[in-house]
Amino acid sequence: MQISDVRIFLAVAAGGTLSAAARRLDIGPMQASRRIAALEAELGVRLFHRTTRSLALTAEGEAFAPYAATLAEAEESARGALRPSGARASGLLRLTAPSVFGQAIVLPLLPSLLERHPDLRVDLDLSDRVQDIVGQGLDLALRVATLGDSELVARRLAANPRLLCAAPRYLRAHGTPATLADLERHQCIGLHAVARWPFVVGASLQRRRVDARVLTSSVDAARTAAVQGLGLAMLTFWDVHEHLRAGSLVRVELEDAAMEELSVWAVTPTRRYVPERVKVFLDALEDELVRLGG
Repeated sequence: MQISDVRIFLAVAAGGTLSAAARRLDIGPMQASRRIAALEAELGVRLFHRTTRSLALTAEGEAFAPYAATLAEAEESARGALRPSGARASGLLRLTAPSVFGQAIVLPLLPSLLERHPDLRVDLDLSDRVQDIVGQGLDLALRVATLGDSELVARRLAANPRLLCAAPRYLRAHGTPATLADLERHQCIGLHAVARWPFVVGASLQRRRVDARVLTSSVDAARTAAVQGLGLAMLTFWDVHEHLRAGSLVRVELEDAAMEELSVWAVTPTRRYVPERVKVFLDALEDELVRLGG
């Protein structure tokens, strides 16, 4: 079994078409088709259902996919382990990150990272939806919310507490809430994904529904609304750290409740065979989070 054929299989499975996989790997579609056929002959099974426009994994292809990913990762890790210390990372780093965090933290990292590793390429998906990193063939997911049960590997990078914030002009006009009860008379900015605001009261986590004057599905929109003075918003530290530093938003602390503690997590498909491209990216990201005071 040729590792190069396995990589073509993974690219086709992620992209859904031979042409997309061929472009990603910089080969011709006919060459990609022949190598997939050779891999199927080697395994003795059909890996894809073929139509004129796309391909879909067969049951055997679905079963083979995690093994294929492990083979590809093992080869890259072996090469990385044998490289001299300080060698450059290479290949395509495919990751997903929340939109605001990705724009504020990840994108500014890329110029210096790519300058140090000129053979490295980055495919960055900015989305507030939780992505299936195994099914989509991603190397890494950055997440800023509470993690559910999963077989994936999670590494904590930095604290990311929720916090209440508002523009100074809103607080001058409406006063600063001091207790949970005070929130009932304030205008609030809500997120669809956080229908009830979580507060730590004593030793328990309480979720309270707020009457949102502005409701949105976008963290970026909620932050903008808060900066414009439309009300109180509950966001996370890394969503608003630049605005807190600049003074366009002010942190609001309550006497009878604390905020829920969250973290920034790096989620990978496996603990073993972590590609060098993932390692150098996470090292750069952790350094940046420390520098910014996370």
